[in-house]
Amino acid sequence: MAKFGWAYVDCDEITPGSGSFGPPHSIQFVTESGGPTTGSAYLTYYTSSHTGLGRDGHTLYLTGTLIVTGAISASSYHIANITQIGTTGSTFFGNTNDDVHIRTGSLTVSKVGFAGTADYILSASAHDESVRVRGFGGEYTQILASTSYVVQSKDYIIGVFEPNTVTITLPGPSGSNTGRLLVIKDELGVRGTGSIIVTGSKNSSYIDGGVSYTMTGSRPAINLYSNGSNWFVF
Repeated sequence: MAKFGWAYVDCDEITPGSGSFGPPHSIQFVTESGGPTTGSAYLTYYTSSHTGLGRDGHTLYLTGTLIVTGAISASSYHIANITQIGTTGSTFFGNTNDDVHIRTGSLTVSKVGFAGTADYILSASAHDESVRVRGFGGEYTQILASTSYVVQSKDYIIGVFEPNTVTITLPGPSGSNTGRLLVIKDELGVRGTGSIIVTGSKNSSYIDGGVSYTMTGSRPAINLYSNGSNWFVF
């Protein structure tokens, strides 16, 4: 005996209302009663664009709620309006270094069991334009067995553990370095005749009005900030 799968049958000879029906472009489905297949204007598929209807071609349209128990894979994911996102487990955003994720409004990161913005670990407020953290650790770089070092964009704390004279070159103070902070510390202690020379001559910038700043003595340290034109010690 032959076996048949799903089929759409539309014959004039059948009893009216017993065949498949529904509005144009609707996708057929079986009702809860198990009766004839039907369609709904809330679930439609268009093979070509319909300007008057505001429908693009080769597009499936759903008006209502979609529940997916598996994964959703798409080359592009666009959400027009989000009221709440609830999820468990880890969440990952982006897959290349040039991805940019922008949000408008405040952001609070807290531990499980915390409630409210007062229990933040990290808080970025759009109201008073401030960022607050409970604990902070900056990027640490140690200069070891080298007499010269060019400060990188990731650097924050630079420890010098080299007995000879070390020259540290600062980046230009403008652009993304405006308002940047740097900490430079002599970790060696017994330096002898060597010194640490911090130079701001790159891009004609200065440090407290001079082209360089020399650190001498026992375990000296300096903090630096940029005003967009020059570097200053504080």
